[in-house]
Amino acid sequence: MKASNTEARNGSETLRFRNLGGWVERPVDLQLELKGHEHADVIVVGGGFAGLSTALELTALGAKVIVLEQEFAGFGASGRNAGYLLGSMGIECDVFVKRVGMEQAKSFVSFYDEAVTYVEERLTALGIDCDYNPSGVIRAAVHPSQEKRLRANMELGHKLGSVTRFVDSAEMRARGIPPAFLFGSEQRGGTLNPGKYVSGLRRAAILAGVKLYERTPLLSYSEGSVITCKTALGSATAPVMVLATNAYTPQLGGLRNKVAPIRVSAIETQPLSAEQLASLGWKGREGLITPHYTMESHRLTAHDTMVLTVKELGYAYGSKTPNVPDYRAYTALARVLRERYPSLQGLGIQHCWSGYISGAYDFLPVIGAMGAKQNIFYTAGCSGHGLATQSLMGALFAGRINGKEPPLLAALQHKTPSMLPEPFQWCAIQSAFAAAKLLDAWTDNKVRKDNALKD
Repeated sequence: MKASNTEARNGSETLRFRNLGGWVERPVDLQLELKGHEHADVIVVGGGFAGLSTALELTALGAKVIVLEQEFAGFGASGRNAGYLLGSMGIECDVFVKRVGMEQAKSFVSFYDEAVTYVEERLTALGIDCDYNPSGVIRAAVHPSQEKRLRANMELGHKLGSVTRFVDSAEMRARGIPPAFLFGSEQRGGTLNPGKYVSGLRRAAILAGVKLYERTPLLSYSEGSVITCKTALGSATAPVMVLATNAYTPQLGGLRNKVAPIRVSAIETQPLSAEQLASLGWKGREGLITPHYTMESHRLTAHDTMVLTVKELGYAYGSKTPNVPDYRAYTALARVLRERYPSLQGLGIQHCWSGYISGAYDFLPVIGAMGAKQNIFYTAGCSGHGLATQSLMGALFAGRINGKEPPLLAALQHKTPSMLPEPFQWCAIQSAFAAAKLLDAWTDNKVRKDNALKD
């Protein structure tokens, strides 16, 4: 089954919503739904980066692993993100330091940066071709007023062990970065096709003997020395469970007071012609993210389209995750496309999509164990930067379940602030989104005024 689409008009432009995201199709080898009863050493719930990585690492240690996935592996956030393999440049260092202090913040920086190396090594070890371009990622400013905040985050990051370098305007122009982006902070990493990456993990897991059950939503689970997971047509038991369900976790009854699902959106253009690509001059195809409070991300794909994400965030009352279009966000991204790339005015938008990330009030990862026997492990709170970290989490969880205590996993433990009950949570989140939007609009209006003066 292919993705279904709905459409809306943005002026003369048609915005087509794709309900599977932009990177994946329903697998032709869709795995069977769980029927009857199964027993394993570990049950993993969720078939994304974290769930599949955990299953693969545990299987390599000799464990019998079951993965329960409500749709198909890669359907959720893993198959919908922008595809940035990004380390500690993706965090706001001052927020982390204020929350946990300098020393523990260094551990978080190590976690983010080691995750990039982990994924690069896994791509080679598992033979996954996902169009990885190790071009580096640049946090690129669109207005001079963004420099102070950018440099302050860099300076604090260096104290925490983050390795970044400032790229001035001369180097940006020499490298052919589109002229809308003035200067920036660069870190190793790059871009990839997240659909191909998660599909590669899925294929490797099946070949390794992981019992992957797709179209098998978890309906309920019971705690104890043996955990029982109930599904529509069957059940599974194991002494250990891993909840790798990210933004969907609150709907399962876990972490409802710790994380909230946040809707993020993306647009993908039609393929650029040779002339359009030449007009950009973007030969290195570096991934670009902006230092807005609600960032923009800009990248070229291996098939010569352009993908833009974020700019507008959404939250559904009651921590729900409806798979519906967000045309306001797509319209905002379409405007960004036209304003940042004046040479591409005739470039059409191929399709749009949305998905859910999970975030805590302090923006830190939410990782730990719960249950009467502390045998239910969970990972969430990626705040939109989970491609690398959630992959590494599989190795950390596997080590912990195998009786070891990875030092990095222990160093990430902290107290996550509690969410507010509804309707206060909805009000708080919407207010935060509105404040960020106002601050970003102030910056973008200055860019427009400067451009008008140039014209």
